[in-house]
Amino acid sequence: MTEKEFLQNMTRRTLFKKVGYGLGNVALMSLLADPALGFMIDQSKAQKPGPLSPKKPHFQPKAKSIIYLFMAGAPSQLDLFEPKPVLNKYDGDNCPEEYIKGERFPFIRGTPKLLGSPWKFSQHGQAGHYISELLPHLATVADDISIIHSMHTEQFNHAPAQLFMNTGFQIPGRPSLGSWLTYGLGTENADLPGFVVLLSGISNPDGGKSCYGSGFLPSVYQGVEFRSQGDPVLFVDNPDGISSGVRRDSLDAIRDLNSLRSKEVLDPEIETRIAQYELAYRMQTSVPDLMDISKESQATKEMYGVEPGKKSFANNCLLARRLVERGVRCVQLYHRGWDTHGESESNDIKHGLPKLTQQVDQAAVALLKDLKQRGLLDSTIVVWGGEFGRTPINERRGGVPYPGRDHHPKGYTMWVAGGGIKPGVNVGKTDEIGYNVVEDAVSVHDLNATLLHQMGLDHTKLTYQFQGRNFRLTDVYGDPVKQLIS
Repeated sequence: MTEKEFLQNMTRRTLFKKVGYGLGNVALMSLLADPALGFMIDQSKAQKPGPLSPKKPHFQPKAKSIIYLFMAGAPSQLDLFEPKPVLNKYDGDNCPEEYIKGERFPFIRGTPKLLGSPWKFSQHGQAGHYISELLPHLATVADDISIIHSMHTEQFNHAPAQLFMNTGFQIPGRPSLGSWLTYGLGTENADLPGFVVLLSGISNPDGGKSCYGSGFLPSVYQGVEFRSQGDPVLFVDNPDGISSGVRRDSLDAIRDLNSLRSKEVLDPEIETRIAQYELAYRMQTSVPDLMDISKESQATKEMYGVEPGKKSFANNCLLARRLVERGVRCVQLYHRGWDTHGESESNDIKHGLPKLTQQVDQAAVALLKDLKQRGLLDSTIVVWGGEFGRTPINERRGGVPYPGRDHHPKGYTMWVAGGGIKPGVNVGKTDEIGYNVVEDAVSVHDLNATLLHQMGLDHTKLTYQFQGRNFRLTDVYGDPVKQLIS
Protein backbone atom coordinates (compact mmCIF):
# COMPACT_ATOMS: atom_id res chain seq x y z
CA MET A 1 0.00 0.00 0.00
CA THR A 2 1.38 3.41 -1.00
CA GLU A 3 1.49 6.36 1.37
CA LYS A 4 -1.39 7.92 -0.52
CA GLU A 5 -3.56 4.82 -0.23
CA PHE A 6 -2.63 4.55 3.44
CA LEU A 7 -3.87 8.06 4.15
CA GLN A 8 -6.99 7.66 2.04
CA ASN A 9 -7.97 4.51 3.91
CA MET A 10 -7.48 6.05 7.34
CA THR A 11 -10.31 7.55 9.37
CA ARG A 12 -9.70 10.76 11.31
CA ARG A 13 -9.97 8.93 14.64
CA THR A 14 -7.44 6.34 13.52
CA LEU A 15 -5.15 9.05 12.19
CA PHE A 16 -5.01 10.85 15.53
CA LYS A 17 -4.40 7.55 17.31
CA LYS A 18 -1.43 6.91 15.07
CA VAL A 19 0.21 10.33 14.96
CA GLY A 20 -1.02 11.92 18.21
CA TYR A 21 -2.54 15.35 18.83
CA GLY A 22 0.47 17.65 19.40
CA LEU A 23 1.47 20.69 17.32
CA GLY A 24 4.50 18.79 16.10
CA ASN A 25 2.28 16.17 14.56
CA VAL A 26 0.07 18.80 12.98
CA ALA A 27 3.21 20.28 11.40
CA LEU A 28 4.16 16.79 10.22
CA MET A 29 0.82 16.41 8.48
CA SER A 30 1.36 19.74 6.75
CA LEU A 31 4.65 18.45 5.42
CA LEU A 32 2.97 15.24 4.26
CA ALA A 33 0.57 17.36 2.21
CA ASP A 34 3.51 18.90 0.30
CA PRO A 35 3.27 17.90 -3.39
CA ALA A 36 7.05 17.59 -3.50
CA LEU A 37 6.76 14.49 -1.31
CA GLY A 38 4.78 12.73 -4.01
CA PHE A 39 1.73 11.54 -2.07
CA MET A 40 -0.37 14.62 -1.47
CA ILE A 41 -4.09 13.88 -1.19
CA ASP A 42 -5.67 15.63 -4.16
CA GLN A 43 -9.13 16.50 -2.89
CA SER A 44 -9.89 18.53 -6.02
CA LYS A 45 -9.71 15.44 -8.18
CA ALA A 46 -13.21 14.82 -9.47
CA GLN A 47 -12.77 11.29 -10.77
CA LYS A 48 -10.83 8.45 -9.20
CA PRO A 49 -10.96 4.67 -9.46
CA GLY A 50 -13.81 3.12 -7.51
CA PRO A 51 -13.23 0.37 -4.93
CA LEU A 52 -14.36 -2.27 -7.44
CA SER A 53 -12.26 -1.01 -10.36
CA PRO A 54 -10.08 -3.75 -11.92
CA LYS A 55 -6.70 -4.16 -10.18
CA LYS A 56 -3.52 -5.89 -11.23
CA PRO A 57 -2.88 -9.34 -9.73
CA HIS A 58 0.41 -10.24 -8.09
CA PHE A 59 1.38 -12.40 -11.08
CA GLN A 60 -0.10 -13.72 -14.31
CA PRO A 61 -3.39 -15.46 -13.40
CA LYS A 62 -4.71 -18.72 -14.80
CA ALA A 63 -8.32 -17.81 -13.99
CA LYS A 64 -10.49 -14.69 -13.96
CA SER A 65 -13.46 -15.92 -11.92
CA ILE A 66 -14.64 -18.57 -9.48
CA ILE A 67 -17.96 -20.40 -9.22
CA TYR A 68 -18.18 -22.09 -5.83
CA LEU A 69 -20.88 -24.75 -5.50
CA PHE A 70 -21.19 -25.01 -1.73
CA MET A 71 -23.14 -28.07 -0.55
CA ALA A 72 -24.16 -26.75 2.87
CA GLY A 73 -24.76 -29.51 5.40
CA ALA A 74 -21.83 -31.67 4.23
CA PRO A 75 -22.27 -34.37 1.54
CA SER A 76 -21.23 -37.92 2.34
CA GLN A 77 -17.91 -38.63 0.65
CA LEU A 78 -18.24 -42.31 1.55
CA ASP A 79 -21.38 -42.64 -0.57
CA LEU A 80 -20.28 -40.40 -3.45
CA PHE A 81 -16.50 -40.60 -4.00
CA GLU A 82 -14.86 -43.00 -1.53
CA PRO A 83 -15.56 -46.73 -1.95
CA LYS A 84 -14.23 -48.60 1.08
CA PRO A 85 -14.41 -52.42 0.68
CA VAL A 86 -13.12 -52.98 4.22
CA LEU A 87 -15.83 -50.71 5.62
CA ASN A 88 -18.49 -52.62 3.70
CA LYS A 89 -17.01 -55.95 4.84
CA TYR A 90 -17.37 -55.03 8.51
CA ASP A 91 -20.67 -53.17 8.14
CA GLY A 92 -22.57 -53.38 11.44
CA ASP A 93 -19.54 -54.30 13.57
CA ASN A 94 -18.39 -52.12 16.46
CA CYS A 95 -15.99 -49.41 15.36
CA PRO A 96 -12.45 -50.25 16.58
CA GLU A 97 -11.57 -48.28 19.70
CA GLU A 98 -8.37 -47.00 18.11
CA TYR A 99 -10.49 -44.68 15.98
CA ILE A 100 -12.92 -43.36 18.57
CA LYS A 101 -10.92 -43.23 21.80
CA GLY A 102 -11.10 -39.67 23.09
CA GLU A 103 -13.11 -38.61 20.03
CA ARG A 104 -15.84 -35.96 20.18
CA PHE A 105 -18.95 -36.45 18.08
CA PRO A 106 -21.80 -33.99 17.76
CA PHE A 107 -24.51 -36.66 18.11
CA ILE A 108 -23.12 -40.22 18.28
CA ARG A 109 -23.32 -41.81 21.72
CA GLY A 110 -22.11 -45.13 23.13
CA THR A 111 -20.16 -47.62 21.03
CA PRO A 112 -20.86 -46.82 17.39
CA LYS A 113 -21.07 -49.40 14.62
CA LEU A 114 -19.42 -49.22 11.22
CA LEU A 115 -21.63 -48.30 8.28
CA GLY A 116 -20.79 -49.39 4.76
CA SER A 117 -22.27 -47.71 1.74
CA PRO A 118 -25.37 -49.16 0.04
CA TRP A 119 -24.30 -47.57 -3.26
CA LYS A 120 -22.17 -48.98 -6.08
CA PHE A 121 -19.05 -47.28 -7.42
CA SER A 122 -17.27 -47.49 -10.75
CA GLN A 123 -14.14 -45.88 -12.17
CA HIS A 124 -14.29 -43.17 -14.83
CA GLY A 125 -11.88 -41.19 -16.97
CA GLN A 126 -8.19 -41.67 -17.55
CA ALA A 127 -7.51 -40.86 -13.89
CA GLY A 128 -9.85 -43.64 -12.79
CA HIS A 129 -11.97 -41.45 -10.54
CA TYR A 130 -14.28 -43.51 -8.36
CA ILE A 131 -17.74 -42.01 -8.68
CA SER A 132 -20.93 -43.34 -7.12
CA GLU A 133 -23.97 -44.42 -9.10
CA LEU A 134 -25.71 -41.47 -7.42
CA LEU A 135 -23.72 -39.07 -9.67
CA PRO A 136 -24.20 -40.43 -13.20
CA HIS A 137 -23.83 -37.00 -14.85
CA LEU A 138 -20.55 -36.25 -13.06
CA ALA A 139 -19.16 -39.53 -14.35
CA THR A 140 -19.44 -38.15 -17.90
CA VAL A 141 -16.98 -35.31 -17.19
CA ALA A 142 -14.49 -37.28 -15.09
CA ASP A 143 -11.56 -36.15 -17.21
CA ASP A 144 -12.40 -32.48 -16.60
CA ILE A 145 -12.38 -32.62 -12.81
CA SER A 146 -9.78 -33.24 -10.13
CA ILE A 147 -10.80 -34.78 -6.83
CA ILE A 148 -9.28 -33.97 -3.45
CA HIS A 149 -9.79 -37.02 -1.20
CA SER A 150 -7.82 -35.65 1.75
CA MET A 151 -9.59 -32.47 2.84
CA HIS A 152 -9.71 -31.85 6.59
CA THR A 153 -10.92 -29.06 8.83
CA GLU A 154 -10.76 -27.96 12.45
CA GLN A 155 -14.52 -27.59 12.97
CA PHE A 156 -17.21 -30.27 13.38
CA ASN A 157 -20.41 -28.23 13.69
CA HIS A 158 -22.10 -26.63 10.70
CA ALA A 159 -22.04 -22.88 11.37
CA PRO A 160 -18.39 -22.62 12.49
CA ALA A 161 -17.27 -25.09 9.82
CA GLN A 162 -19.04 -23.15 7.06
CA LEU A 163 -17.51 -19.93 8.33
CA PHE A 164 -14.10 -21.61 8.45
CA MET A 165 -14.40 -22.85 4.85
CA ASN A 166 -15.48 -19.43 3.62
CA THR A 167 -13.48 -17.02 5.76
CA GLY A 168 -10.60 -19.05 7.22
CA PHE A 169 -11.93 -18.50 10.75
CA GLN A 170 -14.74 -20.12 12.72
CA ILE A 171 -16.17 -16.96 14.31
CA PRO A 172 -18.11 -14.28 12.35
CA GLY A 173 -16.24 -11.10 11.49
CA ARG A 174 -13.65 -12.14 8.88
CA PRO A 175 -13.93 -11.43 5.13
CA SER A 176 -15.06 -14.27 2.89
CA LEU A 177 -13.21 -15.67 -0.12
CA GLY A 178 -15.34 -13.68 -2.56
CA SER A 179 -14.72 -10.49 -0.59
CA TRP A 180 -10.97 -11.03 -0.62
CA LEU A 181 -11.08 -11.64 -4.38
CA THR A 182 -12.98 -8.44 -5.15
CA TYR A 183 -10.78 -6.50 -2.73
CA GLY A 184 -7.65 -7.83 -4.43
CA LEU A 185 -8.79 -7.82 -8.06
CA GLY A 186 -11.90 -5.67 -8.41
CA THR A 187 -14.42 -6.63 -11.08
CA GLU A 188 -14.69 -6.31 -14.85
CA ASN A 189 -18.35 -5.24 -15.01
CA ALA A 190 -19.20 -1.88 -13.44
CA ASP A 191 -22.93 -2.63 -13.74
CA LEU A 192 -22.91 -5.72 -11.51
CA PRO A 193 -21.45 -6.58 -8.10
CA GLY A 194 -18.07 -8.27 -8.08
CA PHE A 195 -19.33 -11.01 -5.73
CA VAL A 196 -22.79 -12.55 -6.17
CA VAL A 197 -24.49 -15.16 -3.95
CA LEU A 198 -27.31 -17.50 -5.04
CA LEU A 199 -29.26 -19.61 -2.52
CA SER A 200 -31.28 -22.82 -2.89
CA GLY A 201 -32.16 -25.89 -0.86
CA ILE A 202 -34.15 -26.20 2.35
CA SER A 203 -32.89 -22.94 3.87
CA ASN A 204 -29.97 -20.54 4.08
CA PRO A 205 -26.53 -21.78 5.24
CA ASP A 206 -26.12 -22.30 8.99
CA GLY A 207 -23.32 -19.75 9.10
CA GLY A 208 -25.71 -17.08 7.81
CA LYS A 209 -24.70 -14.03 5.82
CA SER A 210 -21.30 -14.01 7.51
CA CYS A 211 -20.36 -16.84 5.12
CA TYR A 212 -20.32 -14.28 2.33
CA GLY A 213 -19.82 -11.08 4.29
CA SER A 214 -16.96 -8.64 3.98
CA GLY A 215 -15.98 -8.71 7.67
CA PHE A 216 -13.64 -5.82 8.40
CA LEU A 217 -13.15 -5.03 4.71
CA PRO A 218 -15.26 -2.14 3.36
CA SER A 219 -18.79 -3.43 2.82
CA VAL A 220 -18.64 -2.83 -0.94
CA TYR A 221 -16.82 -6.18 -1.10
CA GLN A 222 -19.54 -8.28 0.54
CA GLY A 223 -21.55 -10.84 -1.42
CA VAL A 224 -24.79 -9.54 -2.92
CA GLU A 225 -27.71 -11.98 -2.87
CA PHE A 226 -29.52 -12.49 -6.18
CA ARG A 227 -32.81 -14.37 -6.16
CA SER A 228 -34.07 -16.70 -8.91
CA GLN A 229 -37.66 -16.21 -7.72
CA GLY A 230 -39.46 -12.90 -7.17
CA ASP A 231 -37.53 -9.62 -7.30
CA PRO A 232 -33.96 -10.49 -8.38
CA VAL A 233 -32.39 -8.09 -5.85
CA LEU A 234 -34.27 -6.60 -2.91
CA PHE A 235 -34.58 -2.82 -2.51
CA VAL A 236 -33.07 -1.90 -5.89
CA ASP A 237 -36.25 -0.88 -7.74
CA ASN A 238 -37.63 2.63 -7.41
CA PRO A 239 -40.49 3.02 -4.89
CA ASP A 240 -43.98 3.68 -6.23
CA GLY A 241 -44.31 7.24 -7.49
CA ILE A 242 -40.57 7.78 -7.89
CA SER A 243 -39.38 8.16 -11.48
CA SER A 244 -35.92 7.33 -12.75
CA GLY A 245 -35.17 11.05 -13.14
CA VAL A 246 -36.12 11.82 -9.55
CA ARG A 247 -34.01 8.89 -8.34
CA ARG A 248 -31.03 10.16 -10.38
CA ASP A 249 -31.35 13.67 -8.94
CA SER A 250 -31.60 12.25 -5.42
CA LEU A 251 -28.51 10.12 -5.89
CA ASP A 252 -26.56 13.06 -7.28
CA ALA A 253 -27.39 15.13 -4.21
CA ILE A 254 -26.51 12.28 -1.83
CA ARG A 255 -23.25 11.66 -3.72
CA ASP A 256 -22.22 15.31 -3.38
CA LEU A 257 -22.94 15.32 0.36
CA ASN A 258 -21.07 12.07 0.86
CA SER A 259 -18.11 13.38 -1.16
CA LEU A 260 -17.88 16.45 1.07
CA ARG A 261 -17.94 14.27 4.16
CA SER A 262 -15.38 11.88 2.70
CA LYS A 263 -12.92 14.75 2.16
CA GLU A 264 -13.29 15.71 5.82
CA VAL A 265 -12.86 12.33 7.52
CA LEU A 266 -11.20 10.07 4.90
CA ASP A 267 -13.48 7.18 5.89
CA PRO A 268 -13.41 4.37 3.27
CA GLU A 269 -16.97 3.39 4.18
CA ILE A 270 -18.19 6.68 2.72
CA GLU A 271 -16.56 5.81 -0.60
CA THR A 272 -18.25 2.42 -0.31
CA ARG A 273 -21.61 4.10 0.24
CA ILE A 274 -21.17 6.27 -2.87
CA ALA A 275 -20.15 3.26 -4.97
CA GLN A 276 -23.07 1.15 -3.75
CA TYR A 277 -25.68 3.82 -4.50
CA GLU A 278 -24.33 4.16 -8.02
CA LEU A 279 -24.11 0.39 -8.53
CA ALA A 280 -27.69 -0.08 -7.34
CA TYR A 281 -28.86 2.51 -9.88
CA ARG A 282 -27.04 0.76 -12.73
CA MET A 283 -28.34 -2.63 -11.59
CA GLN A 284 -31.90 -1.48 -12.26
CA THR A 285 -31.08 -1.94 -15.94
CA SER A 286 -28.46 -4.71 -15.91
CA VAL A 287 -30.05 -7.19 -13.48
CA PRO A 288 -33.46 -7.80 -15.13
CA ASP A 289 -31.75 -8.73 -18.41
CA LEU A 290 -29.24 -10.94 -16.59
CA MET A 291 -31.88 -12.84 -14.63
CA ASP A 292 -34.16 -13.53 -17.60
CA ILE A 293 -33.10 -17.11 -18.34
CA SER A 294 -36.13 -17.55 -20.63
CA LYS A 295 -33.93 -16.03 -23.35
CA GLU A 296 -31.65 -19.08 -23.26
CA SER A 297 -32.11 -21.74 -25.94
CA GLN A 298 -34.41 -24.64 -25.23
CA ALA A 299 -31.45 -27.00 -25.50
CA THR A 300 -29.56 -25.07 -22.83
CA LYS A 301 -32.54 -25.01 -20.48
CA GLU A 302 -33.05 -28.74 -20.91
CA MET A 303 -29.35 -29.41 -20.35
CA TYR A 304 -29.49 -27.68 -16.95
CA GLY A 305 -33.01 -28.82 -16.09
CA VAL A 306 -34.11 -25.28 -15.24
CA GLU A 307 -37.60 -24.13 -14.37
CA PRO A 308 -37.83 -20.39 -15.08
CA GLY A 309 -39.40 -18.43 -12.25
CA LYS A 310 -38.68 -21.06 -9.58
CA LYS A 311 -36.04 -21.19 -6.85
CA SER A 312 -33.71 -24.04 -7.74
CA PHE A 313 -30.08 -25.08 -7.87
CA ALA A 314 -30.41 -25.64 -11.62
CA ASN A 315 -31.60 -22.08 -12.21
CA ASN A 316 -28.74 -20.79 -10.09
CA CYS A 317 -26.15 -22.79 -12.05
CA LEU A 318 -27.36 -21.24 -15.29
CA LEU A 319 -27.33 -17.80 -13.67
CA ALA A 320 -23.77 -18.45 -12.48
CA ARG A 321 -22.67 -19.01 -16.08
CA ARG A 322 -24.44 -15.82 -17.17
CA LEU A 323 -22.74 -13.89 -14.36
CA VAL A 324 -19.16 -14.96 -15.11
CA GLU A 325 -19.89 -14.41 -18.79
CA ARG A 326 -20.52 -10.76 -17.85
CA GLY A 327 -17.30 -10.41 -15.86
CA VAL A 328 -18.45 -11.08 -12.28
CA ARG A 329 -15.43 -12.13 -10.23
CA CYS A 330 -16.94 -14.63 -7.78
CA VAL A 331 -20.30 -16.44 -7.78
CA GLN A 332 -21.16 -18.63 -4.84
CA LEU A 333 -24.09 -21.04 -4.82
CA TYR A 334 -25.28 -22.44 -1.50
CA HIS A 335 -27.50 -25.52 -1.64
CA ARG A 336 -28.47 -26.57 1.86
CA GLY A 337 -29.87 -29.95 2.90
CA TRP A 338 -26.91 -32.36 2.94
CA ASP A 339 -27.05 -33.11 6.68
CA THR A 340 -27.76 -36.85 6.31
CA HIS A 341 -27.93 -37.91 9.96
CA GLY A 342 -30.57 -40.56 9.30
CA GLU A 343 -33.06 -39.23 11.84
CA SER A 344 -35.80 -40.19 9.38
CA GLU A 345 -36.17 -41.57 5.88
CA SER A 346 -36.05 -38.02 4.48
CA ASN A 347 -32.45 -37.40 5.55
CA ASP A 348 -30.77 -40.81 5.55
CA ILE A 349 -28.20 -42.01 3.03
CA LYS A 350 -30.50 -44.62 1.47
CA HIS A 351 -33.53 -42.46 0.68
CA GLY A 352 -32.65 -38.82 1.40
CA LEU A 353 -29.20 -38.68 -0.23
CA PRO A 354 -30.41 -39.77 -3.71
CA LYS A 355 -32.94 -36.92 -3.72
CA LEU A 356 -30.15 -34.44 -3.01
CA THR A 357 -27.86 -35.74 -5.74
CA GLN A 358 -30.76 -35.59 -8.22
CA GLN A 359 -31.15 -31.89 -7.37
CA VAL A 360 -27.53 -30.99 -8.16
CA ASP A 361 -25.82 -33.58 -10.36
CA GLN A 362 -27.33 -32.67 -13.72
CA ALA A 363 -27.08 -28.90 -13.24
CA ALA A 364 -23.51 -28.88 -11.89
CA VAL A 365 -22.31 -30.96 -14.82
CA ALA A 366 -24.33 -28.85 -17.28
CA LEU A 367 -22.49 -25.83 -15.89
CA LEU A 368 -19.11 -27.45 -16.60
CA LYS A 369 -20.13 -28.47 -20.12
CA ASP A 370 -21.67 -25.08 -20.87
CA LEU A 371 -18.59 -23.21 -19.68
CA LYS A 372 -16.35 -25.51 -21.71
CA GLN A 373 -18.28 -25.17 -24.97
CA ARG A 374 -18.28 -21.37 -24.59
CA GLY A 375 -14.54 -21.23 -23.95
CA LEU A 376 -15.07 -20.05 -20.37
CA LEU A 377 -13.90 -23.09 -18.39
CA ASP A 378 -10.23 -22.24 -19.01
CA SER A 379 -10.73 -18.94 -17.17
CA THR A 380 -13.30 -20.07 -14.57
CA ILE A 381 -12.61 -22.26 -11.55
CA VAL A 382 -15.53 -24.44 -10.44
CA VAL A 383 -15.42 -25.82 -6.88
CA TRP A 384 -17.85 -28.39 -5.42
CA GLY A 385 -18.04 -29.51 -1.78
CA GLY A 386 -19.22 -28.84 1.75
CA GLU A 387 -17.91 -27.78 5.13
CA PHE A 388 -16.79 -31.28 6.24
CA GLY A 389 -17.61 -34.94 5.54
CA ARG A 390 -19.60 -37.76 7.13
CA THR A 391 -18.52 -40.52 9.51
CA PRO A 392 -17.86 -44.14 8.47
CA ILE A 393 -20.03 -45.13 11.44
CA ASN A 394 -23.79 -45.23 11.80
CA GLU A 395 -25.29 -42.49 13.94
CA ARG A 396 -28.55 -44.26 14.88
CA ARG A 397 -29.75 -41.30 16.88
CA GLY A 398 -32.47 -42.52 19.25
CA GLY A 399 -32.16 -46.05 17.85
CA VAL A 400 -33.91 -45.20 14.55
CA PRO A 401 -33.53 -47.80 11.74
CA TYR A 402 -32.44 -45.34 9.06
CA PRO A 403 -28.74 -45.37 8.04
CA GLY A 404 -27.14 -41.99 8.70
CA ARG A 405 -23.75 -40.47 9.27
CA ASP A 406 -22.60 -37.86 11.78
CA HIS A 407 -20.29 -34.88 11.08
CA HIS A 408 -16.72 -35.80 10.18
CA PRO A 409 -13.95 -33.17 9.88
CA LYS A 410 -10.95 -35.55 9.72
CA GLY A 411 -11.23 -36.51 6.06
CA TYR A 412 -13.61 -35.56 3.27
CA THR A 413 -13.80 -34.96 -0.47
CA MET A 414 -14.16 -31.98 -2.82
CA TRP A 415 -13.72 -31.61 -6.55
CA VAL A 416 -12.36 -28.71 -8.60
CA ALA A 417 -12.19 -27.97 -12.31
CA GLY A 418 -11.20 -25.30 -14.82
CA GLY A 419 -9.20 -22.12 -14.36
CA GLY A 420 -5.82 -23.74 -14.92
CA ILE A 421 -6.48 -26.55 -12.43
CA LYS A 422 -4.77 -29.69 -13.72
CA PRO A 423 -7.63 -31.98 -14.85
CA GLY A 424 -8.00 -35.66 -14.04
CA VAL A 425 -5.94 -35.61 -10.83
CA ASN A 426 -6.61 -37.51 -7.60
CA VAL A 427 -5.08 -35.84 -4.55
CA GLY A 428 -4.56 -37.67 -1.26
CA LYS A 429 -6.38 -40.57 0.35
CA THR A 430 -7.91 -41.72 3.62
CA ASP A 431 -7.45 -44.99 5.50
CA GLU A 432 -9.29 -48.23 4.75
CA ILE A 433 -12.50 -47.16 6.47
CA GLY A 434 -12.32 -43.48 5.48
CA TYR A 435 -11.67 -42.13 8.96
CA ASN A 436 -8.28 -40.37 8.83
CA VAL A 437 -6.22 -38.82 6.05
CA VAL A 438 -3.11 -40.92 5.39
CA GLU A 439 -1.63 -39.22 2.31
CA ASP A 440 -1.25 -35.63 1.05
CA ALA A 441 -3.49 -33.89 3.56
CA VAL A 442 -5.15 -30.71 2.24
CA SER A 443 -6.39 -28.15 4.74
CA VAL A 444 -9.01 -25.47 4.20
CA HIS A 445 -6.18 -22.92 4.10
CA ASP A 446 -4.36 -24.97 1.45
CA LEU A 447 -7.46 -25.03 -0.74
CA ASN A 448 -8.01 -21.28 -0.40
CA ALA A 449 -4.33 -20.59 -1.10
CA THR A 450 -4.68 -22.67 -4.28
CA LEU A 451 -7.78 -20.79 -5.46
CA LEU A 452 -6.10 -17.43 -4.86
CA HIS A 453 -2.97 -18.63 -6.66
CA GLN A 454 -4.95 -19.53 -9.76
CA MET A 455 -6.44 -16.03 -9.70
CA GLY A 456 -2.96 -14.51 -9.72
CA LEU A 457 -2.83 -13.69 -6.00
CA ASP A 458 -0.16 -14.66 -3.48
CA HIS A 459 -2.17 -15.56 -0.38
CA THR A 460 0.62 -14.30 1.88
CA LYS A 461 0.56 -10.86 0.25
CA LEU A 462 -3.19 -10.34 -0.03
CA THR A 463 -3.57 -8.61 3.35
CA TYR A 464 -5.60 -5.91 5.06
CA GLN A 465 -4.58 -4.03 8.18
CA PHE A 466 -7.14 -4.23 10.97
CA GLN A 467 -6.75 -3.63 14.71
CA GLY A 468 -3.03 -3.10 14.37
CA ARG A 469 -2.00 -6.09 12.30
CA ASN A 470 -2.28 -7.49 8.79
CA PHE A 471 -4.93 -10.15 8.24
CA ARG A 472 -5.30 -12.55 5.34
CA LEU A 473 -7.77 -15.23 4.22
CA THR A 474 -5.40 -18.05 5.14
CA ASP A 475 -4.44 -16.61 8.55
CA VAL A 476 -0.80 -17.72 9.00
CA TYR A 477 -1.16 -21.10 7.28
CA GLY A 478 -1.65 -22.70 3.90
CA ASP A 479 0.24 -23.60 0.75
CA PRO A 480 -1.08 -24.01 -2.80
CA VAL A 481 -1.65 -27.68 -3.66
CA LYS A 482 1.09 -28.35 -6.21
CA GLN A 483 -0.60 -31.44 -7.68
CA LEU A 484 -3.50 -29.25 -8.83
CA ILE A 485 -1.50 -26.47 -10.45
CA SER A 486 -0.79 -26.97 -14.15
